[in-house]
Amino acid sequence: MDFAPTARTAALLSRLEAFMLEHVYPAEAVYDAELKGFGANRWQVLPVVEKLKEEARRAGLWNLFLPESDRGAALSNLEYAPLCEVMGRVMWSPEVFNCSAPDTGNMEVLERYGSEAQKERWLRPLLAGSIRSAFLMTEPDVASSDATNIETSIRREGDEYVLNGRKWWSSGVGDPRCKIYIVMGKTDPRADVHHQQSQVLVPADTPGVKVVRMLPVFGFDDAPHGHAEVVLENVRVPATNVVLGEGRGFEIAQGRLGPGRIHHCMRTIGVAERALELLCKRLMSRRAFGRRIIEFSVWEERIANARIDIECARLLTLKAAWMMDVAGNKAARCEIAMIKVKAPLMALKIIDDAIQGFGAAGVTTDPRLAAMYAGVRTLRLADGPDEVHRRAIANLEIRKYSAHAAPNP
Repeated sequence: MDFAPTARTAALLSRLEAFMLEHVYPAEAVYDAELKGFGANRWQVLPVVEKLKEEARRAGLWNLFLPESDRGAALSNLEYAPLCEVMGRVMWSPEVFNCSAPDTGNMEVLERYGSEAQKERWLRPLLAGSIRSAFLMTEPDVASSDATNIETSIRREGDEYVLNGRKWWSSGVGDPRCKIYIVMGKTDPRADVHHQQSQVLVPADTPGVKVVRMLPVFGFDDAPHGHAEVVLENVRVPATNVVLGEGRGFEIAQGRLGPGRIHHCMRTIGVAERALELLCKRLMSRRAFGRRIIEFSVWEERIANARIDIECARLLTLKAAWMMDVAGNKAARCEIAMIKVKAPLMALKIIDDAIQGFGAAGVTTDPRLAAMYAGVRTLRLADGPDEVHRRAIANLEIRKYSAHAAPNP
């Protein structure tokens, strides 16, 4: 395994880091001010982000994902990893480069599984950054960590599908540019459990689509992006809006979630790096009991452990990305599951230490640590909770020894 950046990645990384320094970090205060200026009506397009998107496009830092497609940068997962990490240092910055979830996952679905007509209608404007999208899978009335539990009905009637159900944690719905939903539901409850589900494209303005509320995350509403509860009542779309075909929804979900999970982990490492940087600078600038706070040995231990944990998580992420590239997502499923558990836990510990280092300021919105913590904490649930990933890891581990198991007495 060789995790050294390729020449192309090194060049892009240098340009991306320079762009972050020149344009993104200085814009954080502007972003906050614009969002605050909207008052209660926070679900609007922020001018600073639109301006930065144009700058990023001119700089050639646009659509850096889509590993097997020339519609993007045609980077491998391993090549994309350090770029995704840098973008993760500012929670909203992936949108600047048209690399934000759930759009990346939805664009990958359309690229890999969509028809030519679906690509023309929806993928093209998503790649241009002129619209945004949402993925509607999770439901409030079932344990959605088991995708076979999904109850939303997708019923064929002539040349149309009729959808009925309730979804929530539908990220992106609050954005006024969100024009298309990918909805997962059941087309044939009588089929075997992994062929009951289908995914269907639903334009956001389709009659019967009702956004019930935007859900808070530890008190943060994540405007202007947000996470919605959505009701689908007799929503009708053309039968041509099914993705790949009836009964292929579970297959599509598995193909979508592998890259999505590792992208989250890549960005989370960037969050951890930013939190560690903020912590170190804070400790060097403050004095207590006659010396700088950073000179107390407890902080030396915490900083050292943070660096060790970041490097361990980064190496596991790079290994997972490498395996995805050389052997496919299925072969890398254990590594993807391991890093999906490890990365958020690692980052949460570092963010928590940073909050402690900032004292009372750490729990305010000023240093952004509270928002970082809230966002990363959700990743222990999003795209599968820790328990599901640990179960998968344990089952794969146990299989290694199943042939040698002693017979029952």
